[in-house]
Amino acid sequence: MSQPTRASSHVADGHDLIRVVGARQNNLKDVSVELPKRRLTVFTGVSGSGKSSLVFATIAAESQRMINETYSAFVQGFMPSAARPDVDVLSGLTTAIVVDQERMGSDPRSTVGTATDVNAMLRILFSRFGEPHVGGPQAFSFNVASMTGAGAVTVEKGGRETKERRSFAVVGGMCPRCEGRGTVNDVDRTALYDETKSINEGALTIPGWSMDGWQGRILRGVGLFDCDKPIASFTAEELDALLHREATKITVDGINLTYLGIVPQITKSFLSKDVEAMQPHVRAFVERAVTFTTCPDCDGTRLNALARSSTVRGSSIADLCALQISDLATWLRDTEAPGAEPLLEALAATLGSFVDIGLGYLSLDRPSGTLSGGEAQRTKMIRHLGSALTDVTYVFDEPTIGLHPHDVERMNRLLLRLRDKGNTVLVVEHKPEAIAIADHVVDLGPGAGAAGGHIVFEGTLEGLRAADTLTGRHLDDRATLKDEVRSPTGALEVRGASTHNLRDVDVDVPLGVLTVVTGVAGSGKSSLVHGSLQGREGVVVIDQAPIKGSRRSNPATYTGLLDPVRKAFAKANGVRPALFSANSEGACPVCNGAGVVHPDLGIVAAAPAPCEACEGRRFQAEVLAYRFGGRTIDDVLTMSVDEAERFFADGDGRLPAAHRVLERLARVGLGYLTIGQPLTTLSGGERQRLKLAVRMADDGGVYVLDEPTTGLHLADVEQLLGLLDDLVDSGTSVVVIEHHQAVMAHADWIIDVGPGAGHDGGRIVFEGTPRDLVADGSTLTARHLAAYVGA
Repeated sequence: MSQPTRASSHVADGHDLIRVVGARQNNLKDVSVELPKRRLTVFTGVSGSGKSSLVFATIAAESQRMINETYSAFVQGFMPSAARPDVDVLSGLTTAIVVDQERMGSDPRSTVGTATDVNAMLRILFSRFGEPHVGGPQAFSFNVASMTGAGAVTVEKGGRETKERRSFAVVGGMCPRCEGRGTVNDVDRTALYDETKSINEGALTIPGWSMDGWQGRILRGVGLFDCDKPIASFTAEELDALLHREATKITVDGINLTYLGIVPQITKSFLSKDVEAMQPHVRAFVERAVTFTTCPDCDGTRLNALARSSTVRGSSIADLCALQISDLATWLRDTEAPGAEPLLEALAATLGSFVDIGLGYLSLDRPSGTLSGGEAQRTKMIRHLGSALTDVTYVFDEPTIGLHPHDVERMNRLLLRLRDKGNTVLVVEHKPEAIAIADHVVDLGPGAGAAGGHIVFEGTLEGLRAADTLTGRHLDDRATLKDEVRSPTGALEVRGASTHNLRDVDVDVPLGVLTVVTGVAGSGKSSLVHGSLQGREGVVVIDQAPIKGSRRSNPATYTGLLDPVRKAFAKANGVRPALFSANSEGACPVCNGAGVVHPDLGIVAAAPAPCEACEGRRFQAEVLAYRFGGRTIDDVLTMSVDEAERFFADGDGRLPAAHRVLERLARVGLGYLTIGQPLTTLSGGERQRLKLAVRMADDGGVYVLDEPTTGLHLADVEQLLGLLDDLVDSGTSVVVIEHHQAVMAHADWIIDVGPGAGHDGGRIVFEGTPRDLVADGSTLTARHLAAYVGA
């Protein structure tokens, strides 16, 4: 049989470019660019230069919107709708798959196994081959509760109605004690109220509870206790009604309402969510008021006794989910299940992808909400590595985040593997090691925010290296080892640390210096630092937890800057501070303080339009007539951090409380940000530095930073190193969990955890200065740092 001949030129072969013309999304300035298909393109530029606006908010967003439009109007009604990006022309798009850094969900029952469908396949395996047989796949699911029921039903047959008795039974795997969460909780009453006060005097100390709103009306109207009597004087019946009363129908002012005791209401409102995903003040309350302990009935496995009783080769499904994934893959290779070969092959392929991507140290029962941004992103990659799809556009947001230089090499191979299958790979990245594998480079800038939004270079890596752009000038930057390091002034002693994979670790973390804790991903760095240092007096932790906030939240509200500003405006004009809040009395009544209106066109999403009443300024006209220092509240919110810092420094606008906040924002390199800019438009690096600026106001002798170089451009890393030096020189001890070699080289002391990940790690493999580490050369970190500094 003759092979088909391929024409040397075909009109279809001409569609080899993704064309973007006139992109103006966020800060983009009429950007036009042509990107080669079936190649790996890396987008570089300082944080806030417009990379994410071009790649995610324009190219990927339009691709996904057009895919959604291929469904029927009925189906589109159930899908989230998105407006077309602000761009003149987008052509040559293919189906886009976005693999971002967003956390994988805050459901406390979501685990690595459930998020990747491995648990689903294991449940099928146990339902077929488990001994003894206890039921179908749902009998091994901790999301399904066992239940039975019976009753009479009316059935119409042959035109007559007859009553029959029916019963049903569902065999689920959920532990009834913890309801599939693996932990039970106990509430500390002293954190709920001040018993010396009455309820009307504000005894309740629960976030969001106020006697001024409906909560207060319900408490006063329930009639089960006296709201004017101190809680310490309550009878046992009154205290039980306040704390534990189940849902009770009541009528307040002619309105039917439901009263629920404090404890069940907290359980419903707070404890049904992942603690890690809560807003900071709510998370602090929950951690203060609620004690979580391992469920005594299921021993933290989430499964009931029936599900745990069934085994395959002597192991229950709970045993397998607790194994390190690399060990589970080994167990699976030795398992025979006649007739289930396709299932075993699919399981082996997925587990193999975990190992290939550097996540073999995880276990399937790890809560997905506890994964770092980098771990979450790599976990999402797993379902795509074995995909047979080609000509797909894969979009990655800094896939090397959280990776040791050793792991970056592995990630690079995976990205090239996706490209070589015939896919277009678009990567937003800062690390030179990842930029080095690009077929095509697009550099945005020249600056950040309003100073960015232009393409300043497009071409090859060698061309970028020779280009006079910020990225080009810093591409080959290498920090050098310090000739002299600071001497410790003391030490934080860690003894017998055994959190997660740590192996009874003893280590002294020096004080008065810059200490870097490093090691491959999964080696135990975070377990050591967060498990042993967090919570100690004087220790301030700045972690990678995402910033929470609505589209009305902005740097001014998040940092607390707006509080003294509102009070200053109120005092200068003799009015209430609430008038100067776009979320309160001063909000424009048409757009409710949002500044934009969202036309409801059903399944057709329209771009939000500026509010005609306030012209996008968010406030009522009378509020905008009030001035402080000659500026309106809208004038202030449209200032950059640098401009606002000068305004509040002296003269008629002098406001020391606001100036201190702005100084910290400028100090972390956010001087270009507009203080009223929505948090949802900030890049990952900008959000990280915003958190750092907020926590710098906390009183603490020790700052713990978790990968502060996340999202930072090469040029920004220099500024970060200067900031860390300033903190140490001012008398603060700084401990940094970090992989970036520039930070390692700049450290006074390095603690290297390893030698590998998971059960292959958990030990201290080196302690000493960076120069001693390079000279030692025995660890992965030592070898990569030596190559970096040219030793």
